[in-house]
Amino acid sequence: MDRSPTNTGRMLHGLRGRIAGFFSSPSSCHHQHSDEVVAKLKEEVEKQRDLKETYKARLESTQAYLRFCLEVAQLHGFLHLMSSSNGGGDEPRRSPHRDAGYQEQATAAADDDDDEDAAEAPPCDPYFAATRDLAVQHGWSVSPDELRLWTQIELHEMIGQGSTAEVYRATWRGLDVAVKWMRPEFFAADQRSRGEAFFAQELDALSRQRHPHVLRLMAACLRPPASCFLVTELLTGATLAQWLHGDGGGRSRERRRPSSPPPPLVDRVSRALEIALAMRHLHEQTPAVVHRDLKPSNVLLDGDSRVRVADFGHARFLPDGTAALTGETGTYVYMAPEIIRCEPYTEKCDVYSFGIILNELVTGEHPYIDTGYGPSKIALEVADRKLRPKLAERGVNSSVLNDLICGMWDAEPSKRPSFATITSALREIKQQLM
Repeated sequence: MDRSPTNTGRMLHGLRGRIAGFFSSPSSCHHQHSDEVVAKLKEEVEKQRDLKETYKARLESTQAYLRFCLEVAQLHGFLHLMSSSNGGGDEPRRSPHRDAGYQEQATAAADDDDDEDAAEAPPCDPYFAATRDLAVQHGWSVSPDELRLWTQIELHEMIGQGSTAEVYRATWRGLDVAVKWMRPEFFAADQRSRGEAFFAQELDALSRQRHPHVLRLMAACLRPPASCFLVTELLTGATLAQWLHGDGGGRSRERRRPSSPPPPLVDRVSRALEIALAMRHLHEQTPAVVHRDLKPSNVLLDGDSRVRVADFGHARFLPDGTAALTGETGTYVYMAPEIIRCEPYTEKCDVYSFGIILNELVTGEHPYIDTGYGPSKIALEVADRKLRPKLAERGVNSSVLNDLICGMWDAEPSKRPSFATITSALREIKQQLM
């Protein structure tokens, strides 16, 4: 649903029309609960006004967020790297997965390139240019020759897709891998710089990680618009959402069927501990990495159901001396209230998101399933400090978990525990369950 300020204004106008029509209609006087109806309409008007103010605040925060991005670029030396980047290199003319006979066509295109010496346009975004240089320097960039001839990469079936990319099972240098291929339209002329910055952020954050519970980056190609992709380890398990809720667990908030119980609690706590260990690793780096979109569908499992935290497209660095980030990002159901309110925030926003996930693992239910609210309604109620997911009924095992969860989704970010504290607590709980 379009929730822009303009659309909100139309909704307010429509509601006023409904109120006016209510009083002008001769039949309305026969309604038994007219006062109640008017009260509900007025309440809806107020909510729409609040939503309009929320989006106004988000627009006003954009300038501050852009200033922060520039500071990060200067801190990491990206502006200097941009000035020394040649931005050159050959680029294939099409994404190979668009055709059934992509290998033959790509080889033919390589022959044509020898004669035509075609060149790509230089990157628009300085962060992207710097990241591409770093990829070459550190040896995880796919070379143009390897990309054109496809002697080393063979794509197989699609195993996932999102709004910006498609994920394929592939073979690369004899290894089974996953290839996350960004759609060319993501780098359209009118938004190329934005698309490059988004892709560079994900690459930069992911390339720094070496942890058993963080998805491992193996290579990348930065040749927009047709050939921007990541090569990562291939995991044969499901997402955490699918593991917990069954097939389609990340696409539906319907209740689990009684015939499909959740995994044992000790296994669910084990998965939570693995996520917490990954997040502790991210937060204890210098600069700290803030994931900003932690949710079950962004947590992958291997064949032994071990966790890999993935999808770093929204991740940002929190340099030393920087008090907070700005700008809304993430998924409403798992989003911290300070982000929804467009207030400055720190890495504690990830702690809040993890608290929602941990409660989901403990209860085996989607967050807010008992309310019937949509994402926007949930966001408004959470931002007003009125709403949190339903906790599990207190018992021998859930009592300590509930206390830990309530601390993680405290309305005051500074009161939320660190992931060092969380991992210690979850280890003790897991040991008790075993």
